[in-house]
Amino acid sequence: MKIGIAGYTGRVGQLLVKELQSGAWSGLELAAGSTRKIHPEHTEAENFSVVSTAEELCAHADCVIDFTTPEGTKDLLDAAVKTNTALVIGTTGLDQVMENAIAGAAKKIPIVYAANMSVGVNLLLALVEQAAARLGPQWDIEIFESHHKNKIDAPSGTALALGKSAQKGRKTGDFVTDRTGKRVEGTIGYAISRGGDVVGEHMVTFYGMGERIELGHKASDRSLFARGALQAAQW
Repeated sequence: MKIGIAGYTGRVGQLLVKELQSGAWSGLELAAGSTRKIHPEHTEAENFSVVSTAEELCAHADCVIDFTTPEGTKDLLDAAVKTNTALVIGTTGLDQVMENAIAGAAKKIPIVYAANMSVGVNLLLALVEQAAARLGPQWDIEIFESHHKNKIDAPSGTALALGKSAQKGRKTGDFVTDRTGKRVEGTIGYAISRGGDVVGEHMVTFYGMGERIELGHKASDRSLFARGALQAAQW
């Protein structure tokens, strides 16, 4: 399978290149990578095609892996539908309009879309839904997340996905990021931290009277997201 990497010079893009060039992924070939501006050192240093547009990237690949920006993902989605190219999307910060567009495109091409490519986080999503379903609205739900100082979206895509899991389990619950004033029963509160080089930490706490339940996940190695995306491409 020929793999294309959207934004291959980015944080996760570089890890995907490293993984694919390690020889550990039998049956996957790094065919192309995209970058906004192609410099001479890009084309000279790489042993794969370097392109600047989503259309060119899709033309080189059977499956494209995307950890870029909402704008970049939109362009890639349009191009992939035209070229019948499979997608693995790990971009965060997508709004409901984009999520609807992905759902529509998935009726035409294979797409794996996840707010987090970690196997552990996806298990956590299921556990949060189960806990929320079993605990009544008198249990307050708080979601804490911490990331590196350069992360743009807040709350993180993973934190929002955890909130949606809690909503699904409880079948109600508005998200609250402004903590001014008294807490409204049944809401799902968020606390956000940004600093240093934190890969990603998420904690969902269910507060009861005299007790609390904590479900969490801490990522210490960013390459786990790249490995998860490649597993999704194989699947």
